[in-house]
Amino acid sequence: MSTTITPVEPAEPAPAPRGRRWPRRFVRPGAAALSGLLLFASFPPRPLWWLALPGFALLGWTLRGRRPRAGFGLGFLAGLGFLLPLLKWTGEEVGPLPWVALAAVSALFIGAVGVGIAAVSRLPAWPVFAAAVWILGEAARARVPFGGFPWGKIAFGQADGMFLPLAAVGGTPVLGFAVVLCGFGLYEVVRLVLARRADSVLRPDHVTRPVPRAAVAVAALSVLVPVAGALAALPLVDDSAEDGTATVAAIQGNVPRLGLDFNAQRRQVLDNHAERTEQLAADVKAGKEPKPDFVLWPENSSDIDPYRNGDARLVIDDAVKAIGVPTVIGSVLSPDTGKLRNSLIQWDPERGPVATYDKRHVQPFGEYIPMRSFVRIFSSDVDRVRRDFGPGNKVGVFDLAGTKVGLATCYEAAFDWAVRDTVTHGAQLITVPSNNATFGRSEMTYQQLAMSRVRAVEHSRAVVVPVTSGVSAMIMPDGKVVDETKMFTPDALVHEMPLRSSKTPATTMGTLPEAVLVAVALGGLGWVGARAVRARRRPASDDAS
Repeated sequence: MSTTITPVEPAEPAPAPRGRRWPRRFVRPGAAALSGLLLFASFPPRPLWWLALPGFALLGWTLRGRRPRAGFGLGFLAGLGFLLPLLKWTGEEVGPLPWVALAAVSALFIGAVGVGIAAVSRLPAWPVFAAAVWILGEAARARVPFGGFPWGKIAFGQADGMFLPLAAVGGTPVLGFAVVLCGFGLYEVVRLVLARRADSVLRPDHVTRPVPRAAVAVAALSVLVPVAGALAALPLVDDSAEDGTATVAAIQGNVPRLGLDFNAQRRQVLDNHAERTEQLAADVKAGKEPKPDFVLWPENSSDIDPYRNGDARLVIDDAVKAIGVPTVIGSVLSPDTGKLRNSLIQWDPERGPVATYDKRHVQPFGEYIPMRSFVRIFSSDVDRVRRDFGPGNKVGVFDLAGTKVGLATCYEAAFDWAVRDTVTHGAQLITVPSNNATFGRSEMTYQQLAMSRVRAVEHSRAVVVPVTSGVSAMIMPDGKVVDETKMFTPDALVHEMPLRSSKTPATTMGTLPEAVLVAVALGGLGWVGARAVRARRRPASDDAS
């Protein structure tokens, strides 16, 4: 008598009760949004730069192995979690619609990055490719649409961080890449450790399978290489005076009111800056302050065109003669025809205005309105900009009492090329005259100040930031702030600043590091595409055989 033994199929796990599915379904979307919030919290004015690392580690867990559609959705949620709070200042006076629209459009780029990260996460050495994909997304967002909007580059949140010296190696792309790579590397280390533990528990023989050495090496190097690179780059961070020093004064005159109507009393804004300059002149004469070699006023410190208004010209001329040194005036020039110019004027105490620099990258929806008739459907505030500003086309470098000073007006500080150009054209010191009164007491001024600190290290130049209403600051070439004002308080900063002429690798290489990282990202995506094509062809080949 024979007995037939029928193998018993393992029972399928019972489906989770419907009530439990919903919470699990929201775990990854919630983690994606939380990763974005961690990135936001890593930005100034909070000195929590290190939060970017767990932020990217969590984003790596969220996206690894996901399909393209899920990658886009999760990336978009991370982008909203990051950019909605970061860009809240854009709706300070015009309401939530422009703010939410800008954050949503910018988050679309991070959604596309999510697709790319999900795709390359299946590759060997995926943290490298994924970090490069993030930089690819930043590069695209810094260029399109309307000339780009690079606000929120990860590098700009690292002014207080240990990775900052890498800005001198390859600018904001290399600095940002190092932070993102380290975050993804941390996740990969944790993932491998947890996978090994899980394997040891699940295998009945208690013999754990060895973790592939290549995977361990990639995870370890993804963390160690950025840290080691930052330490190796420390010698590039130097605040010594190669070409002597210059005593610089930055004037903060303040404005009569906050918000979009900050300059409704344009003459009062001009008078505030003239009076604070004359007070500085009196302090110098009394021996309370050292005499500056030159003086810097902020953007929009005279929105009255001194070439067309004799009274404004006289007020400026009197203030400059009182201090007795070359002074840079921020003004709006209004020609008879054509577009307005957001200009910086070099004003000599003897000869008056001798040179001008017209802002080259004017701000869309702020200084000019693209698609005006369409945008008006959503917000009538576009009509506050009655006449568009036009861009200049010359690099701004003024010779002020023998010091070559590079000029990057406000919004331009966010663009790599706008600051780099001034240094390659001989700037020994950089100034970023700004007007942040439009954005009240929001975090915007601190975010912009952090950009200037990163630029200081990137190009090894002292940076002076005169702002109409604050925060004005003196920044050394190592990124440290040595003096600053309070917001909405008239003040004058006077400090001896080092002058430098040597160029960092970041200045010399220009866009090359970014191009290399973009090529790495595209190479990884191409590899994924090639693997997908081979996978589709393989079954057909098998059938034919």
